[in-house]
Amino acid sequence: MGLSNAQYDDIMRQYEKRQEKSRTQAEKRLAYVYENIEGFKELDLDIAAISVTQAKKYLNGDENAIALSKDLLNEKSKTKERLLINAGLNPDYLKPEYECPACHDTGYIERGKCQCLKQAIIDLLYEQSGIKEMLNQENFSQLDYRYYEGEDLKRFSKAVDKCRQFCEKSDYQNLFFYGTVGTGKSFLSSCVAKSLLDKGFSVIYYTATEFFKALSRQIFDRDYKDDHIHTCDLLIIDDLGTETNSEFLNSQLFSCLNTRHLNQKSTIISTNLLLEELSKRYTDRIFSRIISNYELLLLSGADIRMIKKLKKVERISFQTMEGA
Repeated sequence: MGLSNAQYDDIMRQYEKRQEKSRTQAEKRLAYVYENIEGFKELDLDIAAISVTQAKKYLNGDENAIALSKDLLNEKSKTKERLLINAGLNPDYLKPEYECPACHDTGYIERGKCQCLKQAIIDLLYEQSGIKEMLNQENFSQLDYRYYEGEDLKRFSKAVDKCRQFCEKSDYQNLFFYGTVGTGKSFLSSCVAKSLLDKGFSVIYYTATEFFKALSRQIFDRDYKDDHIHTCDLLIIDDLGTETNSEFLNSQLFSCLNTRHLNQKSTIISTNLLLEELSKRYTDRIFSRIISNYELLLLSGADIRMIKKLKKVERISFQTMEGA
């Protein structure tokens, strides 16, 4: 689930840089204090000596050595604090400053991954997905049933339920949205994408044209190492059927869908083609794979995008008339 090993290593290198920055800053501050506050360095040397001496006494059978050590060290620490305050410095001046106080910039706490690491992973997954900005507007919180009625509403409601179930399960599953233009197919794909990304799953979105370009690049560009198409937790192919068709692209599409099926990696496909049109455009193997392994969800109704666009134009026109 989530990141590749290389991506995880890259994030952890950023954490190592944070720790190094904190160490360097602490070393500079300590050097400043030693240089400018008389007696401070000697106190640190005393503390080190006391720790060693009392530890030896404890090992030699002096059971009071530890308690005495704590008292002596506490007294020395208070003296150090007074010296810092008298020099006009904060008592915590020498304490390391971390970007994340919870994990001290390690990425981990006792219970596992720190929240900051989880968020870093999610942020990278969002950037990788290709639809970060789009998901601000297209997600489950923006669901609107007002544009549907009758049979269209039943179909949309069923599709929404299937999408929510898809997001609740972590096992292998696929969705295939088909039907007329502007009926919510891409929107529902985005809803699923955001929900899974927020849970730390890797999601890659492609329009059909971009998808086939990426497939071709994997074959013909030796320097292209990106294999997210086959390995991401969820692949979204939007507007299948808008690409230029060919036997080569058909073979590459089947290979991708088959590989993801064998690896139990989920896929969502949306298209404006009806099933009869799909069967004529693509090979029997592709059609069979989709029919057999995908939840088929038909959406119908008015073109919502066009309705919204017309309403926007009317609103602007009305505001212009009012301002005239």
